[in-house]
Amino acid sequence: MADSTTRSKQDIEAEIAAARQRLSDNVAGLINQVHPKAVMQRGIDDARDLAAAELNNVKAQVIDENGQLRTERVLLIGGAVAGVVTFVLLVRGILRGIRRD
Repeated sequence: MADSTTRSKQDIEAEIAAARQRLSDNVAGLINQVHPKAVMQRGIDDARDLAAAELNNVKAQVIDENGQLRTERVLLIGGAVAGVVTFVLLVRGILRGIRRD
């Protein structure tokens, strides 16, 4: 009577071929993960996702849940921008005055 644990030559070759295929698939997957183009694409995708999230965050700051502008925040941001521009122009004028002397 044949032992149920004995395997035929075809069974062993099939197992080796299956193991070889799994190994080949794993190596191909690793190569795809570390390939410079794949790494670059993941970086681009991450940057794109971050930019979209930040844009949504900014929109949430100036647009309310009804889709209307939050005028008080828009005015505050406009005032801050005007203040920065004024500061830059003043510093620039002072530096030009110093250079003339």
